[in-house]
Amino acid sequence: MSELTSNKRHGSLGRTLLWVAIVLTVALLGFVTAVAVRSNPIYSDREANGVSKYKFIEECRELLEDTEKLTVGAQGQAIPLKTLVEQSAPLAKGDELRAELEAEPAQIIRATENIEGGGWTLTAPATIAVHSGSKTRALGQLPMQCAHVKGQETQAQLQLPGQ
Repeated sequence: MSELTSNKRHGSLGRTLLWVAIVLTVALLGFVTAVAVRSNPIYSDREANGVSKYKFIEECRELLEDTEKLTVGAQGQAIPLKTLVEQSAPLAKGDELRAELEAEPAQIIRATENIEGGGWTLTAPATIAVHSGSKTRALGQLPMQCAHVKGQETQAQLQLPGQ
């Protein structure tokens, strides 16, 4: 018989070391997962703010996309964005007005802050553009202010410079 097929060889030490390695690996993965969850920049206390940070940011994006309802704050008044744009140049048939956040995701996350008493606020640049077919005509950038007060709906509004 060869040394590898000997009946006198004991395999319990190898099995024990294998189980120890498996247990240590599982413990290490659990620790890494716990650390990653705590350092997640989108992690938030949903109970304290009424909505999670991620959901708040998504609601702000959705409100910004609805240009029919989106308003611009000017001298204490809320003027519909579409009305303001059409004052300078009426939209042609087939033209679509769009507003999009221009900040990087990391910038948006850093700009999202807690409101005292519970809630969120976000101020980020939004680009206003008219899309007609494959052509896009940028009209400019305005700061978008989005807020969610705990217990109320999220609201978004564009602001004219200097207002």
